[in-house]
Amino acid sequence: MKNRIIRGIAGTFILMSLLLGIYVNENWFWFTGFVGLNLLQSSITKWCLMEDILAKLGVKE
Repeated sequence: MKNRIIRGIAGTFILMSLLLGIYVNENWFWFTGFVGLNLLQSSITKWCLMEDILAKLGVKE
């Protein structure tokens, strides 16, 4: 369950920042890059801040 939520949040962040970058200000593309780097980092280190946040909110595996 937690992995599906994390993927949904990451996908939403990426799509929102792409739309904001196109229609509002191109600096929003930095946020897209940040999300991508965070996904890469979590795949290498097997640690994800969003997973810790969801655990503290009581979301089960």
